[in-house]
Amino acid sequence: MKIVIAPDSFKESLSAPDVAAAIGRGWTSVHPAAQVLLRPMADGGEGTVDAVLAATGGERRTAIVRGPLGDGVEAHWGWLGEGGAIIEMAAASGLHRVPQAERDATRTCSFGTGELIREALDAGATRITLGLGGSATNDGGAGLLRALGLRLLDADGEELAPGGAALAGLACIDRSGIDPRLAGVAFDVAADVDNPLCGPRGASHVFGPQKGASPAQVEALDAALQRYADVVAAELGEDHSRQPGVGAAGGLGFAARAFLGARFRPGIELVAELAGLAEAVVGADLVITGEGRLDAQSLHGKTPVGVARIARAAGVPVIALAGSLGEGYPRLREAGIEAAFSLVPGPMTLDRAMAVAAGELEARSADIARLWALAARSQAPG
Repeated sequence: MKIVIAPDSFKESLSAPDVAAAIGRGWTSVHPAAQVLLRPMADGGEGTVDAVLAATGGERRTAIVRGPLGDGVEAHWGWLGEGGAIIEMAAASGLHRVPQAERDATRTCSFGTGELIREALDAGATRITLGLGGSATNDGGAGLLRALGLRLLDADGEELAPGGAALAGLACIDRSGIDPRLAGVAFDVAADVDNPLCGPRGASHVFGPQKGASPAQVEALDAALQRYADVVAAELGEDHSRQPGVGAAGGLGFAARAFLGARFRPGIELVAELAGLAEAVVGADLVITGEGRLDAQSLHGKTPVGVARIARAAGVPVIALAGSLGEGYPRLREAGIEAAFSLVPGPMTLDRAMAVAAGELEARSADIARLWALAARSQAPG
C-alpha cells in the first residue's frame, strides 16, 4: 500500500510539514507496513520554504536583513543544492513583521527580500524561486531592486526615501550598479493572483487597505506606482505594468518581471514541481491533502485542488481533511477530491480547535485508514 500525504498548512495552527506528519502518524497506526510519502505543499506564501525543504531535504538558512520598516529581522530561505534556492518574500517583508498599530503601506519597504536574493547569489544560486504573498509592502519591489544595486532618483539626482509613497517623486533610474550575477540567474515567481500593478484591480486598491492604507493613501499609492511604471517603461522600452500578476505582493511582481525576467507560475504548481509530487503519486493507492478551510472558493487555485489535479492525471483518488468545511465544499468533487472531512468532533471555540488540530488530524486519518481497510476486505474474493 502506497499513500501520499500532501497538505497545505493550517494557518496559525500547524505548518504543512506538521500537518503531513500528523496525518502520516494516523495512517501508520492502522497500517504500519504502508509506504507513506510525506509531500507537504504550499502556494507560494508564508510556509512555502519550509514545505519545500521538508519534501526535498534542502537546507534552511537564515540571515539578518531589513524588515518592512527598516529594522533588522532574522529571515530564512532555502538552499536546494545544485544552484537552486527558494525564497518567500514574507520571511523578510511580510505583514506579520509589522504590529497592527504600526502598519503603514506608504513607507514599508521590500529591501530585505532583495537582501535574501543577495544571500542566495553569494551561495552560488543560478535558479531562484521567489514566493509572493503575505507582504507588508506596497513599493512595487523598489526596495528589492535597491538591495540589488538599482538607484531610484528624484529630479535633483537624490535617492528616494524607502516606501511606495516616495515613488511619486521618481525622475530616473540608474541601473549601472545592479548586481551583475543576476544576468546568470533564472527566476520563477510563485504567485496566485493576476492583478496588474495599477488601477482598480491593482496592488494599492486591492491589497493596500489590509496593509494599513487609508482611502486617500490608496489613491496616492496608486498614483505613485503609476509614476514608477512610467519611468521604468521609459528606461526599459517596455511597459510591464499591465501584465497579469505584477500587482502581487504590493507590486513586487512588477520588479521581478521587469528587472529579473521572472517567469510567473501558480504557486502550487511550482511547489509541487520542487517537491516531486507528480513522481510521488505514480503507483499510489491514495492521496490525502487538506488545509484549514475547504469550500467552493477552494476551486479557485487553492492547494488541495492543485494536488487533486496532479493526482487525477495519475489516476489516483484524493481525500481531503480540513479544519472546517464551508458552503459548497461538495463541489470539490469536480476537481477530483472524492471526499472531504472536517476535524472538529463537536462544538468548540476556534482557539480550542486550533490547539487540538494535530491530534484531530491523526485521529481522522486513522478513521479513514480503518474505512480503507474495511473497503479492501469487502472487495476481496470469497
